[in-house]
Parts: sequence; C-alpha cells; structure tokens
Amino acid sequence: MSHTRNEITINAPYDLVFDISNKIERWTELFGKEYAKAEVLERKGNEITFRLTDEDGKSWVSKRWLYKDQKFAFASRHEPMFPFIYMKIVWLYIERPEGIQMIWIQDFEMDPKFTKFTGEQIEGFINKHSQDNMKIFKEVIEKEALAKK
Repeated sequence: MSHTRNEITINAPYDLVFDISNKIERWTELFGKEYAKAEVLERKGNEITFRLTDEDGKSWVSKRWLYKDQKFAFASRHEPMFPFIYMKIVWLYIERPEGIQMIWIQDFEMDPKFTKFTGEQIEGFINKHSQDNMKIFKEVIEKEALAKK
C-alpha cells in the first residue's frame, strides 16, 4: 500500500474553499495541466460521479462524496482501476486562525501488472503534483476571496 499526505493553508472563508475545491467542473483550472477534461456524469445527494481525462486522452471515472458540515470529502476511483488495485482520497478542511488548512490524503495500491513505475515512484509523482496543484488552488481561491470583499 502507498500513502501520500499534503497540505496547504488558504486564506479564505471555509464555504468558499470547500465549494470551489469541490467544483469538479473547475478542476481543469485548479489542477493546472493535469486534466484536459473534468465532466460531472451524475449527482445524487452528496455523491458526484465524474470522469477525468488527462492530457494524453486517458479517462477514468471516480466517485466523490461531499461532507461539507463535517469538513471533508472522500473519493474513490472506479473505472478503469488500472494501473491501481484501489485509489482512495480524503480531503480534510481544518479552520485555523490564518485560514483553512486543506489536507489531501491518498491511499492506493499499484496493480502488479503495472511495471512502468513502482508504488514509491507513483507516491513521488503524486506528492509533487499535489504540492504544485495545491498552490494553484490557494492562488485561485484567495483571489476570488479578495474579489468578494
């Protein structure tokens, strides 16, 4: 099993941080060049089924459950699973004096048939991308927070 944990503090109100960060349709903006398309397929209560497509044209479907009152979101990759056996993601939001601390935790296991990279290498890629992406989230959300003042 592999595990990553990354965090950043965003100087903006909780509602704005949660709402923008969980707006799947904005992920092409918020995740830099990571996703070419982010499409919501279905919304049922707090559950969102969506498809992400990367710059190479590879797509997968995931589900995300929003728990705004409890200050977290949970996601799971569904189809196709490869190159993973599983991929689970939790985003936590903690109110701090300096803003909202956003924490991303990912647990996953690589499919043994996937030999291009090791789990440790994938951890490294995810950590790097998460840190880069969190900076974009911070910049975009703080800019919108200032515009609302």
